[in-house]
Amino acid sequence: MTRDPGSVVAGYDGSAEAAAAVRWAARYAWAAKRPLQVVHCSLWPLLTRHLGPVPGVSGSGLEQSAQAVLDEGVAQAVAEVQGVGIRSSLVHGLPAQLLVDMSAGEHLLVVGSRGLGGFLGLLVGSVSLELAAAAACPVAVIRQDAHPQGPVLAAVDSAGSPSALADACGLAVAWQAPLKVVHVHHEPSGHFRAARGPGPDPEQVLNAALAHAASLAPSVPVHGTLVRDHSVPHGILGAAGGARIVVVGSQGSGILRETIGSTAHAVLHRAPGPVLVSRHG
Repeated sequence: MTRDPGSVVAGYDGSAEAAAAVRWAARYAWAAKRPLQVVHCSLWPLLTRHLGPVPGVSGSGLEQSAQAVLDEGVAQAVAEVQGVGIRSSLVHGLPAQLLVDMSAGEHLLVVGSRGLGGFLGLLVGSVSLELAAAAACPVAVIRQDAHPQGPVLAAVDSAGSPSALADACGLAVAWQAPLKVVHVHHEPSGHFRAARGPGPDPEQVLNAALAHAASLAPSVPVHGTLVRDHSVPHGILGAAGGARIVVVGSQGSGILRETIGSTAHAVLHRAPGPVLVSRHG
């Protein structure tokens, strides 16, 4: 994110999850010295042409209701952090499509996680997932912010995940927070282990990532962890305890590689705290 000159854009729909995302975005915008844009996407024009006020009823009407939701989102940001430059946008249409379009040239897109509750532990909603798969800038999906003083965790693959690592370094520098670099060495279980071909040395992968991180974020402590696990997402999540945010790349080698990658998909669904998916369109 150090390469991107744009704003922090936060989507707001009036939900508690979106309110948490706006507050998180306001704190990050202040730390990163970035402007904040709060966006509300109104669906009403897709459903009806009657958006105006009811005659004789002050403050009524669907368009006025949508504006009130947006104003509430801005108030959440103002109450959270003083001194952040804030602008607001009321747009009309499908949230995922509109926010993908708005993400071009921006620094970070921040959304809440509404999701499926406790069903199978899946927590991320369809709009958040679509944004993580299609946005033109990094996407932060915010849920419970249990460790606001914890380290930033960067998960790197065998190629070093340079974009994700750079984004994690940007977060760590903005917050002056420790950076934890994690590389999970995939070790298949059972008879699949013997079929594994040669690959990069995992310690060399981690050491190269640590050297790169130290050059990008010289003002913060950087340390690394090598995890050996039969599942890369499981290894990342196991190392993420106490992290304020988990940063993952947007590409992968699994069946979802055409969207965000199977690792990012799994981490987004199961991480208990905020997740940033590194995207650069």
